[in-house]
This record gives sequence, C-alpha cells and structure tokens, in this order.
Amino acid sequence: MEVLVSLLLITGGLLSFLGSIGILRFPDVYGRLHAATKSATLGVIGILTGTFLYFLVMHDIFVGKVLLGIIFVFLTAPVGAFMISRAAYLTGVPLSKLTDQDDLKKARSEAEKIES
Repeated sequence: MEVLVSLLLITGGLLSFLGSIGILRFPDVYGRLHAATKSATLGVIGILTGTFLYFLVMHDIFVGKVLLGIIFVFLTAPVGAFMISRAAYLTGVPLSKLTDQDDLKKARSEAEKIES
C-alpha cells in the first residue's frame, strides 16, 4: 500500500508540474485554462487521494475533510474554468494566431441573427 500512496503522490506532483508548464507555455487564455483544468486538477486530486490513503492505511485515521477536498476540487475546477473561458470569449479576448478554428463564432453569429 505504501507503493500506491507514493505513486499517487508522485503522479499528482508531476501532473501539477506539467499543468504549471502548460500555463506558462500556451499562447492564450483558453489554452492556459485547459492546462490548468485538466492536469492540475488531476494532480491535486492525486495528491489528496494519496494523502487520504496514507492516513487511512498507515495511521488508521479517516480524514473526511480530505475526501470533501477531493470532491470540491473535482466539481469546482472545471466549472470555474468554463465560466472564466466563457467570460473571456464573450468580452472579446482574442484567440491565438495559432488557433485554426473558432467553433463558437458561427453559433454566436446565428444567435445574434435570431435576436435581431
């Protein structure tokens, strides 16, 4: 069980590190949010799961607050990133020049035609 705990902690740390590199490397807010949401969220969940298992197995202590932290991060990080990216798109934050397509542009123009 110690190997599983160590593996979860190391994997979570690596995923969080990769997420931070993605935040620095991606060219626009949308890519940065993708890096922060996917890898950093999984990294934090891995670290919290490893912490929970460590206390449960090694010390026979059930830490419910860590489980609540896992659930909180799992539910709020994707929703928060979605809301930030939606607000950025609606306020006109430009996409990177490297972006090939804008899937929301067509849907947004059709919605504006319906409202007119």
